[in-house]
Amino acid sequence: MSTPVRARRLELDEGQYLLRLVRRGRHDSVRVRRALIVMASASGTTVPAIARLVAADEDTVREVIHAFNQRGLSCLGPRWAGGRPRRITDDDVAVIVTTATTRPTKLGLPFTHWSLRKLVGYVSGRYGHNDPGLVPARAVRVGRERLRQILHAHEITFQRTRTWKDSHDPDFDAKIDRIEEVSTRFPQRCFAFDQFGPLSIRPCHGTCWAKQRHPDRLPATYHRTHGVRYFHGCYSLAEDRLWGITHEHKGGVHTLTALKSIRAARPDGAPIYVILDNLSANTTPAIRSWCRRSKVELSTATPTS
Repeated sequence: MSTPVRARRLELDEGQYLLRLVRRGRHDSVRVRRALIVMASASGTTVPAIARLVAADEDTVREVIHAFNQRGLSCLGPRWAGGRPRRITDDDVAVIVTTATTRPTKLGLPFTHWSLRKLVGYVSGRYGHNDPGLVPARAVRVGRERLRQILHAHEITFQRTRTWKDSHDPDFDAKIDRIEEVSTRFPQRCFAFDQFGPLSIRPCHGTCWAKQRHPDRLPATYHRTHGVRYFHGCYSLAEDRLWGITHEHKGGVHTLTALKSIRAARPDGAPIYVILDNLSANTTPAIRSWCRRSKVELSTATPTS
C-alpha cells in the first residue's frame, strides 16, 4: 500500500514566510495558491481535500508537494516556458559590466564618470564615429532600463571614490604575517595602540527646559584657554577593553607612558605584542631600549594616519 503524499515538516522561517504570503498576497496568484497547498499538506490535509480547497487537479497538488520536498520554497515561483529569445548574451553582459567598472578616461573619453545615457551610448557604439580608437570591442544594443537591471544584478552601484593609505615599508608583508601569527597564537597578549587628536577643550552645551522655539543659546566662537589634548589609546584584543592616557602634547615620552600602562596590564613578565603605526614618536631610541628590557615587541606594519 502506497503512502499518502504529504509535504515535509516546515521550518520556522518557512512557516512564517508562507503564512505572511497567504495573508498578504492575492489569492488568485500562482504563488499564493501553491503556498496554500504546501501549508495545508504540512498540516496533514489530504490531497483530495486540498484540491477542492484551491480548485485544482489532484495531480497538480501532488506535483507542488513533491517540488516543495525537493526544492523548498523555490517551488512557489512559476517557471513559464517559451517567450522571446534573449537579445543580450552572457558575453554582452560581461562587456557591459567590464565597461561600467572602467573609468571613461582610460578609454579615451572626455568625462570622468559614467551615466546610464553615456554608458548605453558607448557600449552600443555611438561614440567613436570620428575616432576609431573609441569604438568598443563589441557593440551591444541595450536600453537604459535593461542596463540598470544588469548593473543591479551584478551589485554595481554609483558610488563615490574612496581613498586609502598604503605603507612603503619593504618589510610590510613580513610584518603583516607576524601580526597575524601573534594575534592568532597569543591573543591574550596582543594589544593595539594609537594616538587621537588634537582634541579641543570646548564647553558642553547639554540640555535644559526652555520655551518652544527659544532654546538656551551659547556662542559658537569661544576662546580655547586650556589648549588641546591628545588621547593615547590602548586596546586589548582578548578582553575587548579600551583605555587611554591624555596628554597636552604628542611625543615619544607620552607614547612610552602609554606603553608602560599596557605592560602593567600583563605584569607577569611574559612577552607582549603591541600593534601600532610607524609614527616616528612610536619608535624612539628610548622606546626601543625599554621594549628590549620589558619583553615588548612592537609591530609597526600599519601606515601613519
